[in-house]
Amino acid sequence: MPEQQAGYREIFAVREYRHLFAANLLSLIGDQLTAVALSFLVYQRSGSSLLAALTFAGSYLTWVVGGPLLSVLADRLPRRRVLLTCDLIRAGLVLVMLIPGTPVPLLVALAFVANLCRPPFQSARASLLPDVLDGDRYPVANGLDNIVAEVTQVAGFALGGLLITAGSAQTVLVVDATTFLLSAVLIATGLRRCAAATQAAAEPSGSWWSETTAGVRVVFTNRTLRSYLLLFWLSCLVYATEGVVAPLAGEYGGGARTVGLLLAMMPAGVAVGGVLLTRFCSPELRRRSMLPLAVLSCAVLLPVAGHPPLPVVLALLFVSGLAGAFSIPLNAVFGRAVPAAYRARAFGVAMSGLCAVQGLAMLGAGAAAEAVRPTLVVGGVALLATLAVLTVVATWPSPDRAPVSEPVREPVGV
Repeated sequence: MPEQQAGYREIFAVREYRHLFAANLLSLIGDQLTAVALSFLVYQRSGSSLLAALTFAGSYLTWVVGGPLLSVLADRLPRRRVLLTCDLIRAGLVLVMLIPGTPVPLLVALAFVANLCRPPFQSARASLLPDVLDGDRYPVANGLDNIVAEVTQVAGFALGGLLITAGSAQTVLVVDATTFLLSAVLIATGLRRCAAATQAAAEPSGSWWSETTAGVRVVFTNRTLRSYLLLFWLSCLVYATEGVVAPLAGEYGGGARTVGLLLAMMPAGVAVGGVLLTRFCSPELRRRSMLPLAVLSCAVLLPVAGHPPLPVVLALLFVSGLAGAFSIPLNAVFGRAVPAAYRARAFGVAMSGLCAVQGLAMLGAGAAAEAVRPTLVVGGVALLATLAVLTVVATWPSPDRAPVSEPVREPVGV
């Protein structure tokens, strides 16, 4: 019997999801405000562009460092407790930043520690969703969350800039701490108390390192989960384009406005694609379109190598993002396939790997743009990503080449 398609009304009918959604929205806004306010404050006090950039980049570096390690907490402790603790720690650290005369190195360190709370928070939340939402509600909620994340990233930066202009960085930090406190209230009042994901929480089966590597083994020793993850990571190589938007805009004789347009196209495409996939496509169509869309998201940027007109480049970037929305149903399939006891660690591995792939791809693209024109770099990255994705598609584990969402057994030894 085909799975019944769900809508936004169905997912918001679930009280726990309403609270998780609102708490996540507030935490995302808080993360963006922290990045904006601290970067401005550090630059204002130190005059160092490097320190300001390091403060901003810390929000991404913490996923690489803390993704696999700290997501263990979301499997070994009650996930509601992890969410609450992360929000309260972040609120407390932001309030400490408000103390007058706080040295700049301490501000950078506090920002880094606050950002370290993101991996366990997001991993715990992602792990809860398959338990809170049944049937097609889960992938629809994933689509909505993705859209909200894209919009919040832009709106959070804009809001931070406006608040700094109207008041000060300290004003933004007060608002920031408030968002985390409100998120904690929503979690405390809206989520039922629950046990840890595994009964082994009280008696860990080994060292922290062995607990971390257990999550890695669950993903990479299973062909199905490994294929899901590789498809996601390798398709995201095209985001290396973001690393060369400034020289790309310069190639077309544009300035800051052109840079903004180039940066906005792919996120806008993902947001629109998320709506189309989750609201207007059946669950079966979503599953069967994932592989073609994954290939399209990379291959559509190949013509950029020929230096087409700027409007064509913008359109191609938008279509790339539109097709890149395949990651929304893929994320839902991945979440349901991972054993519940390792779900948070699996999401931590996925996100840390994504940050590493995107970061290295951007660095490589930037280095290549020193030697060749940026449009050729974008086309070359698209070719590399397309070939990589086709390799994964050629070895896809499902006989009918469409992912399924049955649970995957834990590998022996884990």
